[in-house]
Amino acid sequence: MPRLREVPRAEVTDEKILFFYDRLFGPDKDPAVDHGTIHATPGDWWTVFAQSPDVFRHAVRGFALYRNAKLDPQLRELGQARAGYARGSQFVFSQHCKQMRSLGMADEKIAAIPHWQVSDLFSLLERAVLAYTDGLVHDGGRVPDEVFAVLQAELSDAEILELTYITCMYDMHATMCRALKLEFDDRPEPIEEVRVPEGIEVADLSADLAGD
Repeated sequence: MPRLREVPRAEVTDEKILFFYDRLFGPDKDPAVDHGTIHATPGDWWTVFAQSPDVFRHAVRGFALYRNAKLDPQLRELGQARAGYARGSQFVFSQHCKQMRSLGMADEKIAAIPHWQVSDLFSLLERAVLAYTDGLVHDGGRVPDEVFAVLQAELSDAEILELTYITCMYDMHATMCRALKLEFDDRPEPIEEVRVPEGIEVADLSADLAGD
């Protein structure tokens, strides 16, 4: 379950939110109770973001912006998918893998995104996009000149700006989905203590590690 309350249809007065409730879930469904979009996702991103019509509308405008970008859609999606993977969002990564497939990207290339550094399936420009994405997500915008030079040799300034903005936008969405446990990011915390089995004293374990 998401960490924030989902807004039921009966409480929604904003026309934009109702439009997406109808379009994605169907006009006869209350998506806060009857989960499941036409895209086979739980749909709680929409019902949680409905808490704030202003935030909802701003986010939806962002979706329209990236779909109207001049940047090659496959490069755009490569950045979005890698941002989701790098940030650890199963939802963002999964959704944009599907989008890349719909744009004609080969399954082998999509499967190689997690280990792109050692894959020979990507072009020089695609590798630069992936490296640039890692610089944005992992390194907070610290990007080597050599990576940026490849982008500048292949893309216009407007395209680089779009790539930067869209990738950072999806880094934000990935972060929010994880924090609020939305969609496929409603998962147990994977990092936890592995308890010592009964009958073994912690002191004994420490001594073994020390070589005593």
